[in-house]
Amino acid sequence: MPTMLSVNLNKVALLRNQRDIGLPDVAEAARTVLAAGAHGVTVHPRPDERHIRRSDVPVLAAVVREHGNGAEYNIEGFPSEDWLQLVLDNGAHQTTLVPDPPEAHTSEEGWDLDAQAEFLRPVIARLNAAGIRVSLFIEPDPAAPAKARALGAGAVEIYTGAYAHGRPLDDYRAAGRAAHEAGLRLNAGHDLSLTNLGAFLDAVPWTAEVSIGHAITAEALWMGWSRVVGAYRDICVFPREMA
Repeated sequence: MPTMLSVNLNKVALLRNQRDIGLPDVAEAARTVLAAGAHGVTVHPRPDERHIRRSDVPVLAAVVREHGNGAEYNIEGFPSEDWLQLVLDNGAHQTTLVPDPPEAHTSEEGWDLDAQAEFLRPVIARLNAAGIRVSLFIEPDPAAPAKARALGAGAVEIYTGAYAHGRPLDDYRAAGRAAHEAGLRLNAGHDLSLTNLGAFLDAVPWTAEVSIGHAITAEALWMGWSRVVGAYRDICVFPREMA
């Protein structure tokens, strides 16, 4: 099966927020990437609204809904009560729970699933009851997927930042295989780009979805959104052996 591409729109919103004129338009960016073939969009509304604002969340929900064609809306974030209500009110298909404190620059580590189990279990149950797929942000640790499954998650997203900076792919392959064997949907994200995505997917062919924001936004400055989304799709749909 091809890997799905979800375009993270945080950096489009970050640029928009530098001025008070509404440009670039985040909703129009979502329409553009979906029309170009992206399988979905991702946002991470933070408490300080440094990029995606709370007001963007329902607008983008409507864009994804209007596009149809199986497009998915993925909302990332630390599961505070106000974040949870925002997710529940706005038709997310998937939530990616990350352990970031409000002051974090970006998502840079996975959950400690042993230490945070009692906090996460009722959150996951609440989202599951609403029919929303729950993905837990994890380190490339082969023990993590089984723990995520035991907590009720339907997916995990492997943090790939360390891979982009030289961590061996063997670690990711082992964790990816463990997720596959646990019956979990496997996602991946952070610092993936046109230059390193293919090698990652070759090593971890069970990957169902990649969420890419910073690199794809930077690459779109030179290539344009339609072309860059097409280039990522070419990598994602390349047939791979799940041995």
